[in-house]
Amino acid sequence: MSYRINPKSKKGWIELITGCMFAGKTEEFIRRLKRYKYAKQNVIVFKPAIDDRYSKKDIFSHSGMSIESIPVKNSKQLFDIFNEENAKEKIDIIGIDEVQFLDTDVVDIISNIAAEGVIVIVNGLDKDFKNNPFQNVDRLLVEAEYVDKLTSICHSCGGNANRTQRIINGEPAKANEPIIVISANEKYEARCRHCYIKPE
Repeated sequence: MSYRINPKSKKGWIELITGCMFAGKTEEFIRRLKRYKYAKQNVIVFKPAIDDRYSKKDIFSHSGMSIESIPVKNSKQLFDIFNEENAKEKIDIIGIDEVQFLDTDVVDIISNIAAEGVIVIVNGLDKDFKNNPFQNVDRLLVEAEYVDKLTSICHSCGGNANRTQRIINGEPAKANEPIIVISANEKYEARCRHCYIKPE
């Protein structure tokens, strides 16, 4: 996505890439960060340590695109590493993957970093499997200067999908399941409004 930036604009803003699963969020996230790297910008990328589905360190899209990142346990660790690296050499761009998996202090940290003249590119799910707003992304939708909400293709009917269905043992997950689960006994499907089954 390219934006027409007002030439009078000061550097430093937030770009949010959001939507349901399988919408291409991570691919777009990696693409933007790599463009900045090719342009010799100083880029630093973070991911929540909890998300080790494909790699403990790198960020991978479902299609296999990847970029090197620093896994962090919480927003304080992220901010401390950013400050250490920024003191060595001014950071131009910061990328944060799967922001919904970090604690809620991360939104204020992102805002403060952008106010210091850094471009912050953030990626995250807008809704959980119950179709409720996901933490951090709900606030970033309001805070970000630029928002790209991507859709997927419904796994059931082939229509436009903007919801994520969690499937456990072939059935939609129940409402009492935890919101964040990183495991192999479940799978996810993108669903449209009509094919999505609300957990009960």
